[in-house]
Amino acid sequence: MSKYWDGYSNYSQPKAGQLKQNAKDTVKREKAKGKKLEPVVIQGRKIATNWWGQAWCQNLERYADFDSRLGRGKRYVRTGAVVDLKIQKGKVSARVQGRRKTPYKIEVRISPLSEERCQYAISQCEQKIENLELLLKGEFPEEMKELFTGKEGLFPSSKEISFQCSCPDWALMCKHVAAVLYAIGARFDENPLLFFELRGIDVGKFIDVTLENRIERMLENADVPSGRVIASDDWQELFGLE
Repeated sequence: MSKYWDGYSNYSQPKAGQLKQNAKDTVKREKAKGKKLEPVVIQGRKIATNWWGQAWCQNLERYADFDSRLGRGKRYVRTGAVVDLKIQKGKVSARVQGRRKTPYKIEVRISPLSEERCQYAISQCEQKIENLELLLKGEFPEEMKELFTGKEGLFPSSKEISFQCSCPDWALMCKHVAAVLYAIGARFDENPLLFFELRGIDVGKFIDVTLENRIERMLENADVPSGRVIASDDWQELFGLE
C-alpha cells in the first residue's frame, strides 16, 4: 500500500554552518549593490546582557501563546541569521537568512501606546527626576521595573504584537519571526532608547512634558509653609545663642 510520505525525506533544520555562510553571502552581495544591512550580532551565548534586552526577552517568554514557538528563534539569532533589522515607530522590518540564498522578509508591528499609559509613565518619572536621567543614559532604575514589566506596563502584551513572514511556514509564529523578536532585545542592549522609538514615544516631548509637570507641581506648593524652614525668631534658640 502506498503511503503519503513515501518518497519524501524527513524535514530537517539547516545546520548552523549553512546559515552562517548564507548570511555572510547575503551581506556581501547586498554590499556590492550599494545596500547597507544592519545585522544583529550576538557575542557569546546570551542574547542580551543588560536589563533592557533581558527584560524584553523575558517579557516575550511570559506569554503562553509565544512560549512554545520562541525556542527555535534563539538558534537562528545566535547564528547571525538576522542579517538586517531596523526599528521604527511601531514597526520592525527585518530580513532573516534561511536555507535558501535569499533571506526572508519579516515585519513586526506593535500597537500604539495609549495616551493613558504614556501619561502614567510621565507621572512616575516626574516623581523622581533622577529616574528620567538614568533612563536617558540607557540605565535602569530598579524602582521603575513595574512601570515597564507590570500588567499595564510599557512593554507590549502578546495582543499588541502582530507579525508576518515571507517564508512558506504555515505556523502562526515561524522561527524567522521568533528570531526577530529576540533580535529586538539584542538591539535594546545596544541602544535602549530604541524601545521608546518602537513604542511611538517621542523622547524629546516625553522629557519636556515630564519637566513641565514637575515644575507645575513645585509651583503649586510654593506658598505652602515648610516645616523645615526656621522662623527668624527661632534660630537663636536653636543654636543656643540666647
